Amino acid sequence: MSADELSVAAAPGNPSPPPGLVVAGHYDQGPGYTVSRPGGADSWLFTWTTGGRGRLRQGGTEVRTGPGELVALAPGVRQLYSVAPRARHWRFWWAHCRARASWLGWLRPYEAGDGVYLVAPVAAGLHGRVESAFLRLLADARWSGDPAAAPRPPGALPPPGALRPGGPRPHCGETVAVAHGALTTELALGALEEAVLLATGTARAAPTAPGIDVRLLRAQAVIAADPGAAHTVASLAAAVALSPSRFAHLFAQQLGESPMRALRETRLQYAARLLESSDLAVERVALTSGFASPFHFNRIFHRRYGVPPGAYRAAHRPHR
Repeated sequence: MSADELSVAAAPGNPSPPPGLVVAGHYDQGPGYTVSRPGGADSWLFTWTTGGRGRLRQGGTEVRTGPGELVALAPGVRQLYSVAPRARHWRFWWAHCRARASWLGWLRPYEAGDGVYLVAPVAAGLHGRVESAFLRLLADARWSGDPAAAPRPPGALPPPGALRPGGPRPHCGETVAVAHGALTTELALGALEEAVLLATGTARAAPTAPGIDVRLLRAQAVIAADPGAAHTVASLAAAVALSPSRFAHLFAQQLGESPMRALRETRLQYAARLLESSDLAVERVALTSGFASPFHFNRIFHRRYGVPPGAYRAAHRPHR
């Protein structure tokens, strides 16, 4: 779907797109470009800067963003964003959507306040892959859903003249797209999820409490990389060259919980993401997330999230 068909466009002084849609685009704006939403946005806004500088303010928090930086703005707080003062332009990808619950855990270490998340700097070697994810997001959002007309593969952006710094704000189908329907929405969210995960997983490490043993941080990374694997205290200890007893003691002492409790929490978060983004049966979600017993999974998931897995999926996928 093109932006021309969107009932409320994201223009200065206007509300953001409705929260049930995934709306994305690419802009290259010059000085004077400003979007102001005194009532806040109805959905999340993600920006990925590829050139120039931008300024984003939400509530009482302001951040400046440059190439290779991802910014996320949560809904419901007054916001204003523009080309940064004294910058010649701001070239960036953007997407409005209802963020998946699992993304909040990835973004939380980068919170600047008032629902502003600055993920920066992202590893330079991954900038191209992040931009490819946004290109795919745009292509998937344009797709009609017709099996005979597959989404156009990611390609080049419009010619420079169409996105020239200081040029008119683009509102054409070439640079803005709106996903509609369950299939295109899920595909578009999947592409955006890749961009968010790549950015949050490779940006500079968030500050940690003084004295945290780096071997414990490596163990946490091992768990996060594959929550469904058959991890044990012994296997995690071996991965960071510690004895099981020493590893378990350090983990509990410095991180405030046992290794197995941390593993269970990571598995529950992973299971929640699968429920939000896939059609796997609950039993399969349990096994994929590392839980041997679906009954045990149902019980601890209910205790952690307040609802059974099936009800959680229904609540977080209303368009289904």
